Amino acid sequence: MTAQHVAHDIPIRSGVLQQPVRSGRVDAPVASGLNRRGLLGLSATLLAAPLTARAQAVEQSPAAAPPAASPAPASGQSAVIDVNRARMAPIPIAIPDLGGEGEFGRQITQVITNDLANCGLFRPIAPAGFAQLGATGADVPDFQNLKAMGAQALIAGRVAGGGDKVRVEFRLWDVLPQQQIQGTAFTTTAANWRRIGHLIADVVYERLLGEKGYFDTRICYVSATGPRDRRTKRLAIMDQDGANIRYLTDGAWLVLTPRFHPTRDEIAFMSYANNRPRVYLFDLGSGQQRVLGAWEGMTFAPRFSPDGRSVVLSATRGGNSNIYRVDLGGGAMQPLTESGAIDTSPCYSPDGSQIVFNSDRGGDQQLYIMGADGSGVRRISFGAGRYATPVWSPRGDLIAFTRLGQSFGIGVMHPDGTGERILSESFVVEGPTFCPNGRVIMFWRQSPARDNRGSGYSARMVSIDITGFNERAVGTPTDASDPAWSPLGA
Repeated sequence: MTAQHVAHDIPIRSGVLQQPVRSGRVDAPVASGLNRRGLLGLSATLLAAPLTARAQAVEQSPAAAPPAASPAPASGQSAVIDVNRARMAPIPIAIPDLGGEGEFGRQITQVITNDLANCGLFRPIAPAGFAQLGATGADVPDFQNLKAMGAQALIAGRVAGGGDKVRVEFRLWDVLPQQQIQGTAFTTTAANWRRIGHLIADVVYERLLGEKGYFDTRICYVSATGPRDRRTKRLAIMDQDGANIRYLTDGAWLVLTPRFHPTRDEIAFMSYANNRPRVYLFDLGSGQQRVLGAWEGMTFAPRFSPDGRSVVLSATRGGNSNIYRVDLGGGAMQPLTESGAIDTSPCYSPDGSQIVFNSDRGGDQQLYIMGADGSGVRRISFGAGRYATPVWSPRGDLIAFTRLGQSFGIGVMHPDGTGERILSESFVVEGPTFCPNGRVIMFWRQSPARDNRGSGYSARMVSIDITGFNERAVGTPTDASDPAWSPLGA
């Protein structure tokens, strides 16, 4: 495995929100700072390995090479280990504090450590003995000490700069062949130090596991406070690790089901503004929001198409609901179902050719797939219970869903309906959403236990690997539901 030597630029946002926006109010102002794409520049340059390290580098042994089935990273380099092996035996990795002035080195190191540990595929090594490793900045590490500690990889680097600017250099070392496999220097504003940590963790994930990481992402969700019969629900957004929480709406109107645009800093969601349930579009850069159409009846359950040119949603006509495609350019509304039943919760396949949805057209609420034009409808769920909230994996290989029976369950199945597995069951669990690489699902869980917020129950977000491994709570200061995972870097 060899080091990369390609330079690239990565946009980054400031992440400061100065005032809340009243949900459902069109053209409500908001302070800039939520736009991650192009707001502030973060330059990233890859570093060459030290000459002494090149001289010491040896061929990677066959034992350290991944199986032939292990996917390669986007760069074309092979991975050190594959994800399945890392689930069984998390990769031991040494992450000493990045050296440098002030607290940035320690803080960034903690973000990297938390990201890698929380995914369950890495095992950060306790810091005892790190002082003897001799790997800061461009130094060559003490590989014998690393091997004695049981480390398979090392992250080392340093932080420099002052005032509003910070430069972070890091190097990723593969211990067995004694080889640097990545070296990158980031320069950005000091306020963006947390994102540098997420970006470094993504690079490590990709270089060691052969797949894109998902740490440089955000979660949009519904924050709820107040007693059960008078809940205040606001749109909120945070980094995937729960940091940098910001509220987008002020709770004057009920909001539900936020969904990210695939390429723009925009969210579609449902709002009961002025007691008229409608789908709205929210621009994260400007804070402007607008209603998507002014049709009769209720519009709800929005999802963007993979190309971002349209939204698929449900709309009521009389006692039924059907699925429609709404063109974002001209606003034309095309019906995709006319079953006379309740058809809802549509979601596109990653290539945009199919849509999964749930419907009671067969007498019970089940999952169906149809072509993107509404043709070829076929049922795919046949297990015990009712099915809801389907969402297609970014990989295209799985559909996640909520199953309702004697208890609630979050599960996955293949698009042809085979291979159904329940990953988590509880009193109430709902609303799965995939991370960008398709390896992790987030959903929300409601507990009947009384809490100290006066709601009579507690709602929390939970993440879990698609195999049912590494289930863990995602902390928020309020009750939280309806999570939506952003694309990478959004």
